[in-house]
Parts: sequence; structure tokens; C-alpha cells
Amino acid sequence: MLSGTAAIAFRKGSPRHVLAGRVFVVSMLTMAVFAAYLAIVRDQPNNIGGGILTFYLIGTAWLTARRRDGETSRLDWVALLIPSAIGILTWMHGIKVVRSGAPSPDGVPVGMIFFSGSVCLLAAAGDFRMLVSGGVFGAKRIARHLWRMCYGLFIAAGSFFMGPNNRPLRLLSTVGIRRHLPAALFSTGLYLILTILPLILLIFWLVRVRFTNAYQAKSVVLASSSSD
Repeated sequence: MLSGTAAIAFRKGSPRHVLAGRVFVVSMLTMAVFAAYLAIVRDQPNNIGGGILTFYLIGTAWLTARRRDGETSRLDWVALLIPSAIGILTWMHGIKVVRSGAPSPDGVPVGMIFFSGSVCLLAAAGDFRMLVSGGVFGAKRIARHLWRMCYGLFIAAGSFFMGPNNRPLRLLSTVGIRRHLPAALFSTGLYLILTILPLILLIFWLVRVRFTNAYQAKSVVLASSSSD
């Protein structure tokens, strides 16, 4: 999360931005693989999908930055299946919860279930449109790169701040600095703000890229992974 935040803060395309982006991509891909593995071992289907989706989002965002305008490959047709399947299954799960009238068995609000499923289907639609159009170009390529990176950061932030057993508190207690910090830093309200902050930044950058002249004449210029 620190590397992702740094990549957002640094000037886009700068050496510091590229370095932070590299660290973020490697960290997120590693975390996604281990998360999916642990979910399989512990029989947690939702976390399996979450790990796979995170890997897909960060991986396709990285590929978008690495490629030239209009460049695609057969791998993109395979990747398209991931958000399509997860989106459909997530919506089916949400409909099942609504029809049952009972709370979600995993504690996730039903609105968040439909939101996550919709994001997956929008990602799939974006992939399909990219493939039939012969790739993405200019500002659209930057937008594709940044929203996937930001949404991946949102998933990581949600898992950390809103996960079980107050993970921030446990982490700071482990390193021995918990007792020096005010209790307000461990409130649910603050955790919620920190969780949705990547979504706010996602919206800001999408508006800046797609509806202003700031990036109209530019493409992503990165030699390796980065994050917007």
C-alpha cells in the first residue's frame, strides 16, 4: 500500500514513480498469489476470487503500461475470461443473498457484492472493446492503466483496514509503537476513509485524463511497471 500510494503521489513517468510502481506491482502480484493459495487451503471461495481478480487487474494494468499504443495479444482473450467469470458468479451470489433475505454469510454487504460484480463486468467489457477495436491509444491507454492500479490498491486497502481482527492495530502492536499513538487512529471511521481513498483518487485521475487536456497528447511512457 505504501508503494502504491507513493506511485500515485510522484510525478507520472518520473524515475521515482516508475520505481514505486515496480515495487507495487511485484508486491501486489505476490500477495494475490499467496492470498488465492491460502483461500484454497482454507476453503474460502470469495477470497480465491479476490486473489485472482487482484492478479488480473494489476497484471493487465502493468501490460498496458509496457505496451505500445494499439498493441494486444492472444493472452488478452484468455484474461477476458477472468473478470467475466468472477463478475457473473459475484452477481449470482448477490442475487442469492437478496432472495434468501438473510445477511451475507461472509459478512460483506449485499451492495458491495453487486458493486464488485459490476466492476468485474465493466473490466471485461473494457477488455472486449479493446480487442475488437484493435487496442487502446493515448489517453484511453493511460486511463485503463491507472484505474486498474487504483482499484487493485483499493482491494489491498480494504483487506488491510477492514479485514478481521483490526490488522492495523495488530501490526503496530507487533512493532511496539501502538501505545504511543492516540486511540482515534484505530477508529472504524478512519479505516473506512483510508479504504475508499484509492477510489476517490481513481475518480480524480480518470476525470483528469479523460476530460482535460493534460494527457490528450501523451501515452504512458514507462520502461516497466508503474502505478497511477
